Parts: sequence; C-alpha cells; structure tokens
Amino acid sequence: MGEAKVNYKIKEPSLFSKALKRGASWPEREDLLDVVYWSRQILSVLIGILWGTIPLVGIFAIILYVGITTVLLSLYVTEYQKQDIEEYGGFTELAKEGFMSAFASFLVAWIITYSALHFT
Repeated sequence: MGEAKVNYKIKEPSLFSKALKRGASWPEREDLLDVVYWSRQILSVLIGILWGTIPLVGIFAIILYVGITTVLLSLYVTEYQKQDIEEYGGFTELAKEGFMSAFASFLVAWIITYSALHFT
C-alpha cells in the first residue's frame, strides 16, 4: 500500500502579533506599511477624540496632530521595529503612508466629539 503524504505548513504569525513584537522580521515590505497605515488610522481617531474632548481648535491642533502622528510612527518603525527607514522610501514616504485617509478620520472624530461635547 502507498504511503500517505502529509504536508505540514508552518503558520506565519499574524500582522497584529508581528506589529506588537519588538524588532520583528518583515520579509514583505508591504506588511510593515500596512501596519503603519492601520496604526495611523487608529491613532488619528484617538487623537481626534482627545482633541474634541480637551477642546483643541484651530491650526495649532492640526499641526500638533500632524507632528505627533508623523514622529510616533517614524519612531515605531526605526526604534521599535529596528527597520532602516530608507528601505521604505525614506522619512517622507513613510510620513505619507495613509496620511490623507487618516487625516479625514481625525477630522471626523474631532468634529463629532467637539460638537457633541461643546454644542449641547
């Protein structure tokens, strides 16, 4: 009788678990960029809620948001994940990753929170 072949597939860790692991290996460049994109989205909503609660208004709040998200995500990639930022197109490319959609999420969260707490 013939032997049955068994194929064992090594399960790769999820992007979420890799994102939380310090100095994780990122063989696929796009995987880390996906983590940066979604981290920026989550961070943007949280900052929008915080700005609406405090309340921060005006151009100062927008500049502060841009600075915080850009610096935090850059530090995440270079210091926490120990990746060479030049492999991902440099600081500018990393800063642009998902910026416009995250900025829209920030504005929506900020406006809704501010309006709900300070116009009732």
